Amino acid sequence: MAELSQTVDMKERLSPALTTGRTPSYHDVTEAVSIVSEVATHRNWYIALAITSSITGMMGLMIAYLVATGVGVWGNNGPVGWGWDITNFVFWIGIGHAGTLISAILFLFRQKWRTSINRFAEAMTLFAVACAAVYPGIHVGRPWRAYWLFPIPNEFLDLWQNFRSPLLWDVFAVSTYGTVSALFWYVGLIPDLATIRDRATTTGRQIAYGIASLGWRGSATHWKHYEKAYMILAGLSTPLVLSVHTIVSFDFAVSIVPGWHTTIFPPYFVAGAIFSGFAMVVTLMVIARWIYKVEHLVTITHLDNMNKVILATGTIVGYAYATEMFISWYSGNPYEKYAFMNRAMGPYAWAYWTMVSCNVISPQFFWFRSLRRNLPFMFVISIVVNIGMWFERFVIIATSLHRDYLPSAWGYFRPTFVDICTFFGTFGLFLTLFVFFTRFLPIIAMSEVKGMLSATAHEKHYLDEAVAASEGKEHVGAAH
Repeated sequence: MAELSQTVDMKERLSPALTTGRTPSYHDVTEAVSIVSEVATHRNWYIALAITSSITGMMGLMIAYLVATGVGVWGNNGPVGWGWDITNFVFWIGIGHAGTLISAILFLFRQKWRTSINRFAEAMTLFAVACAAVYPGIHVGRPWRAYWLFPIPNEFLDLWQNFRSPLLWDVFAVSTYGTVSALFWYVGLIPDLATIRDRATTTGRQIAYGIASLGWRGSATHWKHYEKAYMILAGLSTPLVLSVHTIVSFDFAVSIVPGWHTTIFPPYFVAGAIFSGFAMVVTLMVIARWIYKVEHLVTITHLDNMNKVILATGTIVGYAYATEMFISWYSGNPYEKYAFMNRAMGPYAWAYWTMVSCNVISPQFFWFRSLRRNLPFMFVISIVVNIGMWFERFVIIATSLHRDYLPSAWGYFRPTFVDICTFFGTFGLFLTLFVFFTRFLPIIAMSEVKGMLSATAHEKHYLDEAVAASEGKEHVGAAH
C-alpha cells in the first residue's frame, strides 16, 4: 500500500502540462525533475541496482583473475596481438562523444533543442569514459606499473615515458577529456542542486545538496560567474570533441599495418564516435522519459533532431567505408588492397557485412519523418547502430592483424570467457552509474530549460505585438 500511495502521490505532483498539452511553466519543470530524487526509493530501483552491481562485480572478478594469471586468459594470439581489449576501449570512448558535443558545441551555436537532453548526455559521457578507463590499465600486462603512463618526475622511475607511444597519447587525451567533461557537467549542475537543496525536507539532504551546490543563492553575481565559467568550459570542451578520438585513431593510423595506415582515420573516427554516442543517448532517453514521465520536457522533437544527427553521421561513416575501399584499390599497393578485400570476403566477412548493415543501411530509414518520430523504431535502430559500431572497431582490429604478410603467420581470433565477461561487466558499470545518477541528481537541466521557456515567451510576446500592429495598420488602411 505504501508503494501504491507513493506512485499516486508522484503522479499527482507531476506537471499537468503532460496531459493538457500546454507549454510547461517554471513550476512544472521544477516539479517534474525534482520529484524523481524526492520520493521514497522504490523497490524496483533496488532490484535494478542489484542486477547492475552484480554484472559490475563479474567484471571485477575477471580483472582480478587477469591480474593473477596474465593476459593469456584473453583470446589474443600470435598475429592478433590486439583483441577485445582495444576494441572495447575505442567503443566506450566513442560512446562518450555525444555528451560533450551536445553540451559544448551545440551550446556555442545556441541550439535551443539541446537543453532537455544535455544533462543526460553529459552524465553518459562520464560513465562511458569510466568504462573506457578500465582497459588501458589492464591491457598493459603489468597493471601494477600503470602509473608509469603518467608524467611523474624522472627520479621516481627507471625510465622516461615514451612520448612517441600511442598508449601514452591515449592516457593524456582520455584523462584531459574526462576531467574537462566532469567540470563542465558539475558546473551545469550547481543551480539545479541548489533548487533541490531548497526543497529538501530532511537535514541530511539539505547538508548533502548544500555542500554540492557550493553555496549557490541565485544572485546576479552568481549567475554572472556561472555563465562565464560555463562558456569557458564549453570553449575548452569543443576542441576535445575532435581531438580525443583523433588521438585514439592515431593508435592505428601511425602504424604501417595495411588497413590502419590511412589518413582518413581521424575524421572517420570522430564521425563514428558522434554517431554511436548519439545513438546511446537516444536509447537511454527513450527509456528515461517514459519511466520518469518527462515527455513534456524531452519531446519527440528533441529525439527527432538527434535522429537527424544519427542519419548525417551514419552517412559520413558510410562514405568513409567507400573511400577506404576505393583508396585501397587506387593506391596500387597489393597488401593494402588485400587487407580490405579480406575484410569483405575473408573469414571475418560476417562481421564486416554486419557492420555495414547496422551503420550504413539502418540509419537511412531516418530519411522518413514518421520513422524518425516513432519511439519503438528509433529505440531499435539506436541499439542496432551501437552493435554496428562495436563491430566496426572489431573489424578494423581483427581483419588487419589476423593475416600477416606471410601465410605461415595467419591465424584467427576467438574471444574467451574472460573477454566476454569483462566486456559485459563494463555495461554493468555503466548502468550502475546511470542508476545512481537518475536517482539522486536532476536528470534534466532545469535552469537551462527555464531559460529557454523565458526566451520563447519573450519571442511569442514580440511576435504577438508585431502581428497586432500589422493587423492594426491593415485595418487603418482599409478604413482609408
